[in-house]
Amino acid sequence: MRTVLVTGPGGAGRTTVAAATALASARSGRRTLLVSADAVPALPSGAEPTEAAERLECVRVDSAAHFRGELLDLQERASGVLDLLGANRLDAEELTELPGSAQLAVLHTLRRAAEGDWARHGYDVLVVDLPPLTDALALLALPGQLRRYLRRLLPRERQAARALRPVLAQLAGVPMPARWLYEAAARKDAELAAVEALIEDAATTVRLVAEPGPAAGEALSAARTGLALHGLSVDAVVAARVLPRHSADPWFADLAARQEKCLDHWHQEWEPGTPVRETPHLGHEPRTVDDLAVLAETCATDDRSPGHAEDPWWTERADDGVISWCLPLPGAVKEDLKLVRRGDELLLTAGPFHRIVRLESALRRCTVSGASLTDGVLRVRLTPDPALWPRTR
Repeated sequence: MRTVLVTGPGGAGRTTVAAATALASARSGRRTLLVSADAVPALPSGAEPTEAAERLECVRVDSAAHFRGELLDLQERASGVLDLLGANRLDAEELTELPGSAQLAVLHTLRRAAEGDWARHGYDVLVVDLPPLTDALALLALPGQLRRYLRRLLPRERQAARALRPVLAQLAGVPMPARWLYEAAARKDAELAAVEALIEDAATTVRLVAEPGPAAGEALSAARTGLALHGLSVDAVVAARVLPRHSADPWFADLAARQEKCLDHWHQEWEPGTPVRETPHLGHEPRTVDDLAVLAETCATDDRSPGHAEDPWWTERADDGVISWCLPLPGAVKEDLKLVRRGDELLLTAGPFHRIVRLESALRRCTVSGASLTDGVLRVRLTPDPALWPRTR
């Protein structure tokens, strides 16, 4: 399944471009599902896949309903503990969603599309309208982060001690985690793994949407670093609401000239690797399918655009035995880079973006001896530890 993740700076017509991309895909003959947390212009949508056009179905993420359902399910599974504590049950009517529930609802929706009950519909293309840029990158990193937390807090190997749990509880003087807790953690880990696999799939790409201007240009440049840090590929940069280049009105002519100057810079920065597409300004907000069809002409997806075609990391070996672990980070600034080695993991920070990477098996037997950023490539230097590295004659 081809997946297109659409995001960009806020207020740039992101949802409209996502809808136009989905419509273009459907009109090319592919069964398409559009997922959005916002109202989609000119297209109906519900909590379940709803037909919006031929070969096109839409889903609107209902974060409030997802939050209520998850909390009520957790309350039911923990009923024994809650009854023991004398806790009062919460009713669905009194539950209001908490901060962060929207992100979890999006992940749940993606899981249903990837391998859940919606996967049986046989979609060829999945178009996802993500939150604004910074929030979208945090959302895409969330499955890996949550899986790491689950592994640290509830290691699977501790389940083997299930038969000893009563004895351990007496020795420790505190109750041991119940079986349902490990089962819930395993179920959540499997769901998060499905979403993580979808994001890291070779057929998944990111589509950036922005209205030409200085602020949007800075946001897109910063996004290049964040996307590269997570190994995500951009299939296109869509310039939204582009004005006609020739106008008799001086005010419109000046604004169009500034847009054109910005677009020239984007073409130089992103192409030829990533095409820059331009969608026209309609003069009004899209209200009909015909309006979306006008924008869809420049929003078609290209199945040849790879997502994770290969591992972005590679290694280089020096004559003195030092190994460099390399990652391309276009747009990164040396002063904004931070690296911390913690056990078998490397904690990377590039400006506002963070990622925890597990070192390869051979690199775990090395010590970090330095790092450098040259020509947009981060090189982490690792020196083999004699105490851990196999001895040679």
